[in-house]
Amino acid sequence: MSILSNILLSILLLVPILSFAADAIDINTADKAALMTVIKGVGEKRAEAIIAYREKNGPFKSIDELAEVSGIGQSIVDANRDVLKTSE
Repeated sequence: MSILSNILLSILLLVPILSFAADAIDINTADKAALMTVIKGVGEKRAEAIIAYREKNGPFKSIDELAEVSGIGQSIVDANRDVLKTSE
């Protein structure tokens, strides 16, 4: 019975993680904390650069446009494509 309890507990702990991972953030509306938390490879400086870019140039028209932000390369975009979206 102990093994069954451990399996059930593991499943219950994993469900919230999976549901969070399935949600994509909108790079046109996300705040600095969300950008830093969700996008792998993005810390405070890169999150600030993303926000500055969209304030200067308007909303991102596609996920690929994110690679035009200073410090964000195509490899970061490709690695995070599944958790990013645009409202455009």
